[in-house]
Amino acid sequence: MRALARAITLVERRDPAVRELQQALRDRVRPAYVVGFTGAPGTGKSTIVDGLISLLRKQERSVAVIATDPNSPFTGGAILGDRIRMQRHALDPKVFIRSMGARGHLGGLSLAAREAIRLLGAFGFDPVILETVGVGQSELEVAAVADTTVVVLTPNLGDGVQMIKAGILEIADIFVVNKSDLEGHKRVALELRGMLNLSPKAAWRPPIIATAAVRQEGIEELWAAIEAHRKHLETTGRASAQAEKRLKDETAEVVAEVARERARDALGEDSKLSQRLLQDGTPYEVADEILRNHIMNSE
Repeated sequence: MRALARAITLVERRDPAVRELQQALRDRVRPAYVVGFTGAPGTGKSTIVDGLISLLRKQERSVAVIATDPNSPFTGGAILGDRIRMQRHALDPKVFIRSMGARGHLGGLSLAAREAIRLLGAFGFDPVILETVGVGQSELEVAAVADTTVVVLTPNLGDGVQMIKAGILEIADIFVVNKSDLEGHKRVALELRGMLNLSPKAAWRPPIIATAAVRQEGIEELWAAIEAHRKHLETTGRASAQAEKRLKDETAEVVAEVARERARDALGEDSKLSQRLLQDGTPYEVADEILRNHIMNSE
């Protein structure tokens, strides 16, 4: 576990050693099934995840959790610390929980999170639960990383408006109405069904699961829905198509990261290029020159 934690720290720091590490572990990597949880703050995502961990451990499953938090403006680290809510699993060697900073991504996910998921698969964790910040565009970006996307709603938070605003109908594989012991949970579920009925017919219709996570109610039903969606992906061939798309997306992010670093180096080292940018150049013209002379011809 210490080796895994150190490896993820290298990933977060964007250490050059990560490339060699990924190569060394290439033969050990077994793709983990990724379940993404998103939803507005206060909907009880972490409590639901905590309940799922308990259920999966009863089934002798090794489970990992990555909780992506906003970054501290001072240290760059994650500041919400969702691990605090899951402390009862802290000493379990078959449970790995890590908070990671969103690193400025609009969707609250970073390239580091994708690479950390690969490392977790190499260390035998399956599934990996990815819990997002639940602000900005994270409701949309989680779907690009997760195999199954779970959107958590709750009564009395204006979720109907949020659903239309964020477009989460298109990315949710499963809906959870948490805090079902509160008044208004049936209304939220009814609104959801109405919106789903207006959506085009699809091979998979997102189920709506009612939970009261603080009382561990509905957790088994939720996991059964996740397993059903996983089987659906495997039988329809969508699982392999999603895996291919994620690899392509990650490769594009790596290219963008490398290009960004080389561009910054070029602007810092080439005084003539910097002067031209400040005096009479435009960012587009200088960017073209950097691409030609510092990135495309860098080898």
